[in-house]
Amino acid sequence: MIKQSNMLLFLLTWVILVHAGEGIAFNHSKTSVVEVPMEVNLFNGTLFATCELIPDTKLPTGQPKIYGQVLFKQIFPGGKLEVLVNAHGLSTDDEQKRAIHIHQYGDLSQGCITAGPHYNPLGVNHPSHPGDFGNYVAINGTIRQHLNMEGATLFGGQSILGRAIVIHEKEDDFGLGSNEESKRSGNAGRRIAGCVIGISTPSLWEKLTMELGSDKNMKKAEHEK
Repeated sequence: MIKQSNMLLFLLTWVILVHAGEGIAFNHSKTSVVEVPMEVNLFNGTLFATCELIPDTKLPTGQPKIYGQVLFKQIFPGGKLEVLVNAHGLSTDDEQKRAIHIHQYGDLSQGCITAGPHYNPLGVNHPSHPGDFGNYVAINGTIRQHLNMEGATLFGGQSILGRAIVIHEKEDDFGLGSNEESKRSGNAGRRIAGCVIGISTPSLWEKLTMELGSDKNMKKAEHEK
């Protein structure tokens, strides 16, 4: 009788979880539960996110004022995270390589400095953090790229949702520098623009995908990782 009661309790719990409003999926390979935002069901199993870039509030004279978007798309549960970068505001003759990273906190209350260190959930050295994008050089003042990110995800306990993206003034040395800062941040210098990652509808992704598809500069833009 006790065994039957336990089985009924298990089945009842399963039904409740499956039909919960936000949805829950079980990752059997890791025997863990992954929370599924309700937007996954709204958008046919895919989650979209946006990050609206603005210049750092304490930007010194002479630094470019960068605006634009970084967009994300990921199919649940195990799809690769796709990223669209559309940053503008650099001068047309700007040839500086600039690093882009995901930082731990979605807090820009005092500028990009309050975004904290690189997002590093596994406690590893740079450049093995899930949000280490690499270096980019603008073409005609704009950085436009379509990327597939390794390690970063919109789902589960290590989700990048609510965290920040930061564009730096210098290039990332990929942890090959001679000091400890190289292993933390790649010696990429001042934080000059940033944004907070949040869930969005598919419309921003669809619009920018069309723009990038017709943009020859995107194919020429330099990316290093």
